[in-house]
Amino acid sequence: MDIELFMPTELSIKDKNRTIKGKVVRAAIFAKSKVVDVVTEDHDSYYFIYYKNSLVYGNKLEKVENGTFINKAFNEGLVINAPHPLVTALIPNLSLSIPNKNKLFSQLETHHSLEEIAYIATTLDSFFEKDQLIKIIDNFYFHFRRNGSFMKSFQVIQILHDFSPVLKSAQERLNLHDFHKYRDFYQTSHLPSILDKDPLFVEIQCFKDRFNPEKRIILEDILSKQDSLVELLLWLEDAARLQKVQSIKKYTASALRFVTMEEWVQILAQVKINPFLELPESKGILEKMIKNGHYERAALTLLNFIADLPASYDEILSKIWRNSDSRFVIAHLEEFISLLKQLPEGETPKELDQKIFQIVVVLLERHGLKSVYEKLLPIQNFNLDVIRKIGKMVELLEDPDRMMELGDYYAEFKQYDQAIDCFFWEMELQPLNPSPVWKISKMYQFKGMVKEAVTYQKIYEQLKDHQEIS
Repeated sequence: MDIELFMPTELSIKDKNRTIKGKVVRAAIFAKSKVVDVVTEDHDSYYFIYYKNSLVYGNKLEKVENGTFINKAFNEGLVINAPHPLVTALIPNLSLSIPNKNKLFSQLETHHSLEEIAYIATTLDSFFEKDQLIKIIDNFYFHFRRNGSFMKSFQVIQILHDFSPVLKSAQERLNLHDFHKYRDFYQTSHLPSILDKDPLFVEIQCFKDRFNPEKRIILEDILSKQDSLVELLLWLEDAARLQKVQSIKKYTASALRFVTMEEWVQILAQVKINPFLELPESKGILEKMIKNGHYERAALTLLNFIADLPASYDEILSKIWRNSDSRFVIAHLEEFISLLKQLPEGETPKELDQKIFQIVVVLLERHGLKSVYEKLLPIQNFNLDVIRKIGKMVELLEDPDRMMELGDYYAEFKQYDQAIDCFFWEMELQPLNPSPVWKISKMYQFKGMVKEAVTYQKIYEQLKDHQEIS
């Protein structure tokens, strides 16, 4: 058993005359563009491209081809997997209408510059033929050339060359004598100098190489002036990668514009940044979760930080331990074992034994006896009856003369099939002994298999009568 910390982001998609419901699977940011991956109720995959927070285009795709912008965004971009509260913040409108494909570029001209549209065209290669997009970008290039805007025409041909490096005409035009000074400017100038003349180029270059410290500083500066949400996600990506906690208070203030404090604490916990050391409010968030009965949600928020929690968290740990479902504990067994080692002394051996017993019952349903024993090795020194019994059972596995005893232990842990196997072994060794037959009957009774239980009950009575006559 496991739980999700966050609710999924649901979208309503209007496609011609029908409305389709879907859930966001993931989103990717690549410079000024975003891609949102949505799976519908019919298990179709829709992809939507955004530019500067505005929907550009989207539609159903059977497959995302290698080399396309969507493929690059999910492999090289900043990816947020759903469910995640910041996914919802990334999508301006949760009701989408698929734009008219035939009118798309004429509509884009009312909102964006031609240089921007040239770049936007390169993001749409999953929906348009590449040659068609190249022709559109070419038209922008020639438009600027005819009007004497050589700098802009050079910028467009750079976009085209990046989009299709094998296109011979793009390479030839980049090397034209008319573009010599612009080519030198881009090749010899530092990015801050280029920023004023071509901010789109600089942002894309810095985003592509965002783990370069110098380019990251430039990118952060750009984002701080235009998109605080992407700046926040960029910090989270770096913090998760390097386990950095610098500026956590600054980005907490930014995050609270998009999510609640509880969601922010959980987001930090997901990327393994300890909010309980950095944000005093975090403890109150946990206490509120526990008060509302959300023990497992609280556990997911703090389990990665057990070793760093002060003694003031002992009561919280104890409540989480006592109230978490056994299957949930098993799904996070290693972390819960760390929790056990820090439990306050008020946890009585009897209470602990009962809880471990419940966990062992589930473990034995999923794993062999020896595997269960190994999983419990870290708490062997807790001096619990249940641990001693598991250890005894492992010893009995190697002793065929004591299968009845092993079967009794299995029965105690509600593992009726294994118990039946043990009692069958004993019944074959002692075919006239009614005791293992009686136990087999009881096991089938516990399993709810009435017919089998009655059958073995009759055999037991016959053996018992025969034993009394003898």
